[in-house]
Amino acid sequence: MNEAQGVVERVAGGYAWVRLTGRAGGCGRCDEPGGCRSTGLAYALKAPNEVFAVSNSIDVGPGELVRLRMHDGAPLRGALLGYGLSVGLLLIGAALGSALADPGVQDLSTAVGCLAGLAVAFGINRAVFRSRSVRRGFEIEMVRGSAGCGVTGAQQG
Repeated sequence: MNEAQGVVERVAGGYAWVRLTGRAGGCGRCDEPGGCRSTGLAYALKAPNEVFAVSNSIDVGPGELVRLRMHDGAPLRGALLGYGLSVGLLLIGAALGSALADPGVQDLSTAVGCLAGLAVAFGINRAVFRSRSVRRGFEIEMVRGSAGCGVTGAQQG
């Protein structure tokens, strides 16, 4: 699990607005070999000095220290779905547009293929992220208390 430490600034409508603090759960070993790299969660969310809303499932109040947890592979999966799929379908669309074009209009056909590939990627991403099971894999869990090194369970050292 990636963890980041934050302070609850305000609570309203079932959400807590959390400001990440310091090196977002880091213990000073984040970038060393064997470190937990917990700062990855902070930058996956937003820059550490920004406030963002998290579901207030544990009923925290303003001023409380919390830890935010996200599964290790979630940022990479999100980037692959959001960017990898788009780039892949853009290239496939460009190749198909170029291959199917008549001589002399290949540039236009390639551009149209690029746009078609991006449109398909946009549609797939919208459909995928509407799925509750997919969104559940990107959820952020909030727990009370300050963060250690961002490693939980038997991996602590």
